[in-house]
Amino acid sequence: MRGHAFLPLFLISASLGCQADYSYEQGGSYGYNDSSGQQDPVPPEADEPMDTGGESCDEVEPVSLFISPDDSNSMVSPVLAREAVLDDWSNLSWVPIRSWEFLNYYHFALESPTDDDLSIHVSAIPDPAGEEGDWLMQIGLAARSQSRNSRDPVSITFSLDTSGSMGGQPIEMLRASCLAIASQLREGDIVSMVTWASSQNTILSNHHVTGPDDPTLVQAIEHIDANGSTDLHGGLVAAYQLAEAAYSPDRINRVVLISDGGANVGITDEDLIARAAAHEDKEGIYMAGIGVGTASSYNEYLMDSVTDLGRGAALFIGDEEEAWAMLGTGFLEVMEVAARNVQVRMDLPPGVRMTAFSGEEYSTEQEDIEPQHLAPNDTMIFQEHLSACAPDILDDAEITVVVEWQDTTTFEPRSAELTLPWSALSEGRVDQLWKGEAIYQYALALKAKQGGNGGQDWVQAHTRWSDAQQYAEGLNPGDADLMEIRAVMGQL
Repeated sequence: MRGHAFLPLFLISASLGCQADYSYEQGGSYGYNDSSGQQDPVPPEADEPMDTGGESCDEVEPVSLFISPDDSNSMVSPVLAREAVLDDWSNLSWVPIRSWEFLNYYHFALESPTDDDLSIHVSAIPDPAGEEGDWLMQIGLAARSQSRNSRDPVSITFSLDTSGSMGGQPIEMLRASCLAIASQLREGDIVSMVTWASSQNTILSNHHVTGPDDPTLVQAIEHIDANGSTDLHGGLVAAYQLAEAAYSPDRINRVVLISDGGANVGITDEDLIARAAAHEDKEGIYMAGIGVGTASSYNEYLMDSVTDLGRGAALFIGDEEEAWAMLGTGFLEVMEVAARNVQVRMDLPPGVRMTAFSGEEYSTEQEDIEPQHLAPNDTMIFQEHLSACAPDILDDAEITVVVEWQDTTTFEPRSAELTLPWSALSEGRVDQLWKGEAIYQYALALKAKQGGNGGQDWVQAHTRWSDAQQYAEGLNPGDADLMEIRAVMGQL
């Protein structure tokens, strides 16, 4: 992680706009009552107030911020939270709640570009819970659409943890994950496989599959079992050796690590992963980390660490339905890249500051922010709360979003820019803005739950989520993601 990673986002301050006199996280309601009638007990640990303002209102100098949702496309937090609440693993105290992972995980209906790698979408509305001059904003990038039949050939190397702690449900989810991936392969795709416990065992090397559900691959998956101790280092070395041997610049090259996180990542492993993921004139071998396990066995630190280094997605598979959704239907979103090393710059008008942010990093310096890949059929979403020093400064204001990335094949630099008058922002996809706000407030409410089982903090967090949720549901009737969120919150 770089920049502000792992610091409380709302404590980071820079002399950019005006002094914070209002923090959304300190309270406020969107004006709805909880129609469910439930008085859900639960307290919070919501993020601390943040402000990008200076000592006085500066209506002359604009503010430019480089923003990032994540170092990699991690999507673990919402699945672990759902498992913890609905499947009664235990409680939320052990679940990492990272708001950007929630926005990575759930789906947004933003229009894909017709003639470019990505499109830019910006929408904003006055914050119903805020003071005059407070706004809710969503910046979204939508990648180009791609069918599974039009993707490049792949070379996938499975690095599979078969240590004793993987026995039972974890090894079942490992098999389910591998089978879901196997179902998406095409003739000519290459698969290698190494299992590791106290020693390594190469099961397949440079195997060219015959098509979906290749019999040799499926048989190898079905015979995987768990026993022995854990040698992650040996498993990684063996996997990357296989991946290098099968490497081709004309393929999507991936190492897929599946583990319950029971091992630690050492310095030599970090160097190995980072070196393989690095690229100069070619695509690197990126890592997808797939977590499996139970409440008593799973340690998500491993997957978060290695996928940040390996520039790939981090997932958690709790049941077969999740395996097929993320690795079957979502195969391209996990394995493919539509735009490399995406960096986003937001130019706010003078006198406007950011008071809350859903992402992992932001800075006035571009080099502080780690770029992130964007997959086809996927989105990159930022939820922000903004405040203007004086409401009338927005009358003639504009906002500009600049995106830089690299072409997936040539690595040539690309860019796109969108400038909109502030008065036009409410004409954007407000339905998706409210969905994003509901998801963001859901993550903050889960953080509140981690703080205990009562108190004013939880009441405020639950109210903010409930109000945003009802706005979102009104604009997105029948949305499956919102229905899932309400089901989880209904059990707290």
